Order: sequence, then C-alpha cells, then structure tokens
Amino acid sequence: MTYHLPLLLGYSALMIAVGTYIGRRVQSTEGFFVASRGLGPGLLFATLLAANVGAGSTVGAAGLGYRDGVAAWWWVGAAAIGSLVQAFWVGPWMRREAASRGLKTVGDYLEQRYSTSVRVIVALLLWFGTLAILAGQLIAMSTLLTVVAGLPKWAGCVLGGVVMTAYFTAGGLLSSAWVNLLQLTVLMAGFAVAVPAALGTAGGWSGVVALVEAGSATAPPPGEGFWNFWQNGASGWKYLALLGPAFIISPGLLQKIFGARDDRTVRLGTAANAVVLLGFACVPMLAGIITRALHPGLPSEQLALPTLLMYDVPVAVGALGLAALFSAEVSTADAILFMLATSLSQDLYRRFVRPAATDAQVLRVARGAAVAGGVLGVLLALVAETIIGTLSFFYSVLGVCLFVPVLAGLFVRRFRATEALAAIGGGMLVMLSLQLTVGVAGVRGVTPALAGVLSSVAVAAVAHRALRGRVGRGDTDLNRSGSA
Repeated sequence: MTYHLPLLLGYSALMIAVGTYIGRRVQSTEGFFVASRGLGPGLLFATLLAANVGAGSTVGAAGLGYRDGVAAWWWVGAAAIGSLVQAFWVGPWMRREAASRGLKTVGDYLEQRYSTSVRVIVALLLWFGTLAILAGQLIAMSTLLTVVAGLPKWAGCVLGGVVMTAYFTAGGLLSSAWVNLLQLTVLMAGFAVAVPAALGTAGGWSGVVALVEAGSATAPPPGEGFWNFWQNGASGWKYLALLGPAFIISPGLLQKIFGARDDRTVRLGTAANAVVLLGFACVPMLAGIITRALHPGLPSEQLALPTLLMYDVPVAVGALGLAALFSAEVSTADAILFMLATSLSQDLYRRFVRPAATDAQVLRVARGAAVAGGVLGVLLALVAETIIGTLSFFYSVLGVCLFVPVLAGLFVRRFRATEALAAIGGGMLVMLSLQLTVGVAGVRGVTPALAGVLSSVAVAAVAHRALRGRVGRGDTDLNRSGSA
C-alpha cells in the first residue's frame, strides 16, 4: 500500500501537468469546446475510448461479473454496439451539421433544429442526469483509494475531483484529448498485463471454474445461469436497451465528434473505439469471475477489481493495473465535466443570461462551470451508494431525452419542436413511473429505460401523424376556399 499510493499521486500530478501545458494553447471557446475542429482519427479514437472506458466499464462491470458471471459482457458490449451505429450513421451526419452551422454543443443543434424550449428542457434534464454519472466515477475512485490506502470515501472523492477538474479546466476538449491519450496507453497496458497474471494465480480458466463452482462458507456456488452469456440476474442482452441509445446520441461523445476535422476521421476514430470496446468487454467480466474464484465472500461486488489488483498479482503488475483503473475513472469523469461546462456556458449563459457576452467571457464561464460541476459531483458521490445504480439512471435519462429528438431531427424532414417535446415528456413520464413503482428491474424484462425509449418513439409518431394530418386538412380547406 505504501508503494501504490505514491504512484497514483505521482500519476495524478502528471495528468494535471500535461493538461495544463496543452491548455496554454486554448484561448477561445472554439478551442475549448471543439478543439478548433482539428482532431485527427488517432486523437478522436483516444478521447472517445477513454470516455467510454470508465468506472462503469471497469469497477462496475467487474462487479457485475463477480455477481452475475459471463452475462456481464453486455455492459460494455452494448456500448460497443451503440458506438458502431454512431460511427457509420449518426456521427458523420452530426459532424457535418456542426461544421456547416458552426455548432459547438448538442444544445446548439437542438435549438436550430427545433426551438429554444427543447434546448432548455434537455439542458436542465441532462445537468441532473450528468451529475449522476459524474458521481459514479468519483465513487469508483474512492473505492479504489479505500482499497489501496485505506482512505475514507470523502477523501477519495475529493482527490479524484481535484485531478479531473484541474486538467480539464485548463484546456477543455484539447487538453482532454491529449491527457486521454496518456490515460489510454496506461489503461490498455495495465489491463493487458494484470488480467492474465491474475488468471495464472487462479490456476488458469479451469481452475477459476472449479473454484467458483466449489463456493465457500460465505458464498454458495452460483446457479447455472452464471455461465450463460445472454442473461443472468440483472445482466444480459437487455443492456442494449439501457446503454445502446445513450452511446449513439450522448452529448459528451457527439461534441467530441464535433471536434473531428472530417467525416473520414469520424468513421475511423469512432469505429476503432467500437472495435476495441467489443474486445475489452471481456476484460472486466473475466476479472470479476476470477475475483469470485479467489475471494468469494467480498462484502461488496464493487471491491472485486481493486481487490484483485491489490492481492492477486505481482506488486509491479498490480501497481500498473491500479494506475490503469484510475486512468479509466478519471478519463470518463472529464467527459462528463465537458458536458456540464459546455451546456451551462453555451446553452444557458450565452443563450439566455448574456447573449452579448464576449468569447473570453463565455470561456471563463465554461471553466467556472467545470469547477462547479466537479464540486457538485463530489457532494453527490458522498451520498450515492453504488456505481451501477448512478450510471443506470444517467443512461436512462440520456436515452429517453435525446434518442428521438436527435435521430428524428436528422432523418425526418418535417419533425418539429412540438413532436420533440411530446417525445421527451412521454418517455420521461413512463420511465420515471416505472422506476418509482416497480424499480429498475421493470416488468417482464422491460426495464424503465426500454419502456421510456419505446414510449418516446410511440408518442413522437402519434404526435407527428396528428400534426401532419391537421396541416393537411388546413391545406385542403384553404384550397377549397380559394377555388370557391
């Protein structure tokens, strides 16, 4: 423990130093929000993958593997499938819209495509939902630091909050992209070494299966569903409904795509991110199962991955793995700060509070919003309980709010603000009603998130048909009166 904590503190200082150095080149909102639209495939790939591999994809997914077994693959696998759709369909379209219209945020797009009301409602909903996922990242950081150094939860949350806020505030998307490249290198190297080492400690895959099936006095053997790829417990293919839409239309990811220099960059960078996610989905799932074999009686499944890295691999390998884990959590947290800062400064401050604000003033507000978001995220993390719970809430809100407005805005020519608002309202009403009455499990496999998205699509279709029919009848009456 004496060895691991100084390493993580030194690594934190390095991330802040790199972010601050790059941030000196950022003097405008164009640079802070969209990296002057100059990201190439490599940097876009790094910043997307670093954002997508976070607390949920490591600590959370390993916890699901520990509890539910092989079906935990779908937590990250669903994100990969959503990213493929983003790479070849939504991403290039949105980048062209942003470049041709000078858009810096998804809020800019929603207002130009629909109305001010749509922009405001989505911005406010996402602020609350985004704070939930930020809290999830900070909970994971505090869990890691508790295992490594025995730090209390509040200390881990504060340390993680300081690191992510410091380097992001320095240079926005440009700083994040370069720090993400560093984080990604450490992340992939760490897990590539640590998981095979842990598998060897457990006696290979056959040894893992034997130990899991044997169970212990504190943890009885799991049922047959533990080895079922498609479904076991809360894990399985239904994560496609929870995570897939969010990874197609997430503002934090789309606004990174706004920084790409051309459509080819979007396709290459985003598709490479998806392919790596498809493979990486096996890593936390395996880590969780290995930990169940070696430590069957953990008080919380969230401790699975940190425990494995602390006690079941050589010290140097464990240190690299812990640095990789810390990288994953911080890199996703900065993507969340990105959404918070751009939403508050561009979507609310510049649009409503001070429309005549100079570029320098908006940049100061964006940096202040990042600091405020970091503080609020820390406070929420102190009262939230689980990583997967907070992330699930965020992804649900994200999918229900934005899935229909973004996609219909791109591909349905006469889809207007009224239909968009109806879709958001109907979807959120159904989702929250199910969440409060029957819980996250839903009814007969239909989760609140899936029900919310389906309801949003249905309400939008009904409203669109009704409004188009009314317009058509109005045109007919006008033609008749004209001919009379």
